[in-house]
Amino acid sequence: MTASSASARDRKRAAIGTAAFAVAPATAAGMVPWLLTRWEVSAPVPGGVPAQITGALLIGAGAAVIANSFVHFATEGIGTPAPFAPPKRLVVGGLYRYVRNPMYVSIAAAVAGQGLLLGQPKLFAALGIGAVPVVAFVRLYEEPALTRKFGAAYEEYCRNVPRWLPRLTPWRARGQEPSRG
Repeated sequence: MTASSASARDRKRAAIGTAAFAVAPATAAGMVPWLLTRWEVSAPVPGGVPAQITGALLIGAGAAVIANSFVHFATEGIGTPAPFAPPKRLVVGGLYRYVRNPMYVSIAAAVAGQGLLLGQPKLFAALGIGAVPVVAFVRLYEEPALTRKFGAAYEEYCRNVPRWLPRLTPWRARGQEPSRG
């Protein structure tokens, strides 16, 4: 078996694993809000139509960011976002050039968007409560695990790319060619 066919096999396996992992963000950004609201619109919606439009845009942007992040995990990282099948390579392309945790940020955006779209303040409370274990997981498990696995490359990445609030310009590792992804 050649290196390129092994790589293609690894990428296919990573794509399948990443697609299976989609259950996690779908639960956080879809099932939980549905269980809390049954997606019923509050009447009247605080903020009216502008709030609902903003909410719809946040939901759409959140879904697009999650999809983009999954693609980068499968193709660039040759792995999944799941701790039991982590990426083989550090994922620093695409939206990861702007923020270290685009999936968590996009899930939060999608939940906030539903809160605005539906006029359901309880989704903002759920978002605040849900942020506590996410931040703890990132700080106490994810970041130390990535530091152990990728060492200096991850430390450089952390020094240059913020955890939660995106940079305005894309970061590039030293020697990294500009990309469109």
